Amino acid sequence: MTADEMTIREMCDAFAVTPRTLRFYEQKELLFPARIGQKRLFSKRDRARLKLILRGKRFGFSLEEIRQLLDLYYVGDQQETQLSRTLDIARDRLQDMERQRAELDVAIYDLKSQMGLVEEMLATVGAPHRAAQ
Repeated sequence: MTADEMTIREMCDAFAVTPRTLRFYEQKELLFPARIGQKRLFSKRDRARLKLILRGKRFGFSLEEIRQLLDLYYVGDQQETQLSRTLDIARDRLQDMERQRAELDVAIYDLKSQMGLVEEMLATVGAPHRAAQ
């Protein structure tokens, strides 16, 4: 093991992921740790890829989109294709998120309105009962 390599436990601790998550990403061909027997050793490249995977997941990119973007790193055009495609996917994702936020804003407004009506009904229903006490 070199100083640039990390064990699965070190990766889990550094990135707050589980061993199962790392094995899953390896199975999906997103990470490529070196194998020494049963031991997995993750390189700087794997760490960089994992950072991008986790960031992509946080933004709602699918694993397939992430895999395709990672694969574009090796096109040989100084990452122009990779960066351009990333921007396209990010724009689409941002539109989806903004649409979802707008829908959520409407739902929150509607729920607050309904809660206000229920509070008014409770105040009306409870008023005669309280007056009789």
